[in-house]
Amino acid sequence: MNSELDSLERDLRQELVLFCGWLSRLGFTPGTSGNLSVRLDPERILVTPTGMSKGLIQESDMVIVDLHGNRISGTRRVTSEIGMHLAVYRQRQDVGSVVHSHPPIATAFACAGRSLDQMLCQEAVMTIGAVPLAEYATTGTDQVPASLSPFLANHDVILLANHGAISYGGNIAEAFMKMETLEHVAHVALVAQQLGSQRPLSSEQIQDLSKAKDKYLHNSWQDRT
Repeated sequence: MNSELDSLERDLRQELVLFCGWLSRLGFTPGTSGNLSVRLDPERILVTPTGMSKGLIQESDMVIVDLHGNRISGTRRVTSEIGMHLAVYRQRQDVGSVVHSHPPIATAFACAGRSLDQMLCQEAVMTIGAVPLAEYATTGTDQVPASLSPFLANHDVILLANHGAISYGGNIAEAFMKMETLEHVAHVALVAQQLGSQRPLSSEQIQDLSKAKDKYLHNSWQDRT
């Protein structure tokens, strides 16, 4: 049993390094910004440390904490933004991974005080849905979890005012793809505004796409079972 747990932890450390690298290459984690985590078990979280480039991070740099943010193992200090991760894990038992990063266009919307809740393209409806904007909160404080709380139950991606974004999913691949899609949706919204002829999807079109999404998710679930 212990060997199985050790194997799982090794795999998750490798996945964290992999997706840290992807986020860095996309320009979503400039400098030492951004942080990622995965749920090891009901009581423990594996998370990136503070003060490290996500493009240079290694498996041994990761830190294990409990659901109160106390370090259980690891030689580095846990990210100061662990509070936002723990807020998600506490409220969403279905979540297995959290990604926080600063995708530039999506972050620009957050800095302009604008959510991304207008459905302009099918991809938005099929993947991340409406993206709300959490109120401004000072990074590393209890204000951040409090600002996220109203949105956690019904959204998987949230913009953080004057800060960045957070996404989460069943595993780290899902959380990463939602962050990647957020930046795509933000880019589409920006260019559509620049063109001056936005044409949001109608309520009927959104309903049809929602049904298509439900069918897709059902078929995907059947393929996994």
